[in-house]
Amino acid sequence: MGEIRDHGGNLDAQIARYGGTRETWIDLSTGINPVPYPLPVFTPNCWTALPDSSAQTGLLEAARHFWQVPEGLDILATPGASALISRMPTLFAGNTVEIPQPTYNEHAAAFEAQGWSVEASQDLQVLVHPNNPTGHFWSLNDLTTKATVIDESFCDIAPERSLMASALDGDRVILKSFGKFWGLAGLRLGFMIARPDLIAKMSCHIGPWAVSGPALQVGTEALSDSDWARTTRARLTKDADRLDHLITTKGARIAGGCSLFRLYEVESAETTQTRLAENHIWSRIFPYSKTYIRLGLPAPDRWDQLEAAIDKSFS
Repeated sequence: MGEIRDHGGNLDAQIARYGGTRETWIDLSTGINPVPYPLPVFTPNCWTALPDSSAQTGLLEAARHFWQVPEGLDILATPGASALISRMPTLFAGNTVEIPQPTYNEHAAAFEAQGWSVEASQDLQVLVHPNNPTGHFWSLNDLTTKATVIDESFCDIAPERSLMASALDGDRVILKSFGKFWGLAGLRLGFMIARPDLIAKMSCHIGPWAVSGPALQVGTEALSDSDWARTTRARLTKDADRLDHLITTKGARIAGGCSLFRLYEVESAETTQTRLAENHIWSRIFPYSKTYIRLGLPAPDRWDQLEAAIDKSFS
């Protein structure tokens, strides 16, 4: 396919180019919740001991309840969803995989690295749900192959849209990322939900004690906190609407997105990104589009800085 494996982040490079410090910049390039789940007081054992089975069981029980995982499906916790994405090709037989574009580029990179061809396929498909960066939600009618990987890294903003139950049919896998909705990407926690035989196969690839003690503790508490999740969804929706208003009044057009990131169409994405960077706002543009620019949401105390930067960048 040949796409550049670009990502958000890399703020240090922008500071070196445009000046400032991490404290003066707003990084809106990653689509991570800017109001993270509050960290608990960690027990000493979570740092000093190998994670025991009761801690892992507690996390998986909390995950099963939070995501309403049907009976007949198992859950595997891993050190981030990316650890699962890179190993997905090992789960399936075949040599072609269909990955509708544009989307998160690590899926194609993982399959290509294992010798698969990314093209129209009857073997396997990968759907990012909602899609990154367009925000498109897929439906059951879109599941056209027996084997399907459904990446729900951003789906916790709209749990009612989850395709979780589809994993009961065929060789279907659901991926979940803890870092996006809960805003704790550095914790490195992800989940795979699938039939027991697929979970057992992936567990062998991941190995024992894959999830750290602190991640087990934070993940269990967060996934048990439905009130925080409900309040967070409402805030993200309100803030996404606020960002849309700010940008569209400057002439940009809404091209997609979800409540964790917004995709806009502008005359020149590269020029707009540069102008925002000169005002210490880092955004995301894409090698396949000259007009798409993606923005995450700022923390509550950074709206004034963002509004001022938008005024200068779009004037």
